[in-house]
Amino acid sequence: MLRNFQEVLAWAKRPGQMTISVAAAQDKDVLQAVKLAQDNGLASPLLVGDAAVIRPLMAEVGLPADTPVVDEKDMTKAALTAVSLVSKGEAQVVMKGLINTSDFLKAVLHPEVGLRTGRLLSHLAAFEVPGEPKLVFQTDGGMNIAPTLAEKKDILVNAMLVLRALGIERPNVAVLTANEQVNPKMPATMDAKALADMAAAGELPPGIVEGPIALDVALSPEAARHKGLTSRISGQVDLFLMPNIETGNAMGKSLLYYAKAKMAGIVLGARNPVVLTSRSETPEGKLYSIALACLAAGGAERR
Repeated sequence: MLRNFQEVLAWAKRPGQMTISVAAAQDKDVLQAVKLAQDNGLASPLLVGDAAVIRPLMAEVGLPADTPVVDEKDMTKAALTAVSLVSKGEAQVVMKGLINTSDFLKAVLHPEVGLRTGRLLSHLAAFEVPGEPKLVFQTDGGMNIAPTLAEKKDILVNAMLVLRALGIERPNVAVLTANEQVNPKMPATMDAKALADMAAAGELPPGIVEGPIALDVALSPEAARHKGLTSRISGQVDLFLMPNIETGNAMGKSLLYYAKAKMAGIVLGARNPVVLTSRSETPEGKLYSIALACLAAGGAERR
């Protein structure tokens, strides 16, 4: 069980230092985050992009002058090169720099040098919520708008596999809906029941998947008792599966702004973890995302 991001930082160091390949690395904020990761013993950088711009920025943020830089001025080629370095095993994590997100993800999914697995790409967020005993994970509040049942299955598989790599062998998963009744007029409840049935049939990675389940029951055994419901995961949820991007976005921002939570996030569904942070993300947040990716990559390698 990971209790907070300080534990993520500590655990991420255990497999040995990773190498992080940065696409279009001429971004001062990203280089600052990479420098923090290096200072914390998490990852050594391999920078790809316009060397004439990158090297002065390296000096500004304090990265060593001998940090390897692959000179590639063309953004598209820089992304492909950065991804191919991971594909060839020269790095374990790929991170987006100063490049359009869609162009970066096209490189991640490139049929020849990319990191395709056949599963949908999805976002996994981790939250450290004040007063809570452990990190809580949420998927997908950042990439997939209105996933179908098949897409929700991919999103769930992506997250459960990574949680297992993070040491959560059998995660408790709440497939969120507005209530616990299966209702054809509420398609999310139908999908939730189908996913729970898939888990019971062994079609998903090991864990307990419950749905449909509302947020109050997922969080509170008292709420479950009040509703007359029996739940194996109430009050002990590791992962929340969102019915759509609006729910995930609202829940995530509620935790950040109302509960004053800290957040990290990575993109899953590729062979290796992908770090794709917002430009508004704090250096601390970027560091936690890199640490989460390194920990996931290290756990996957051990398995």
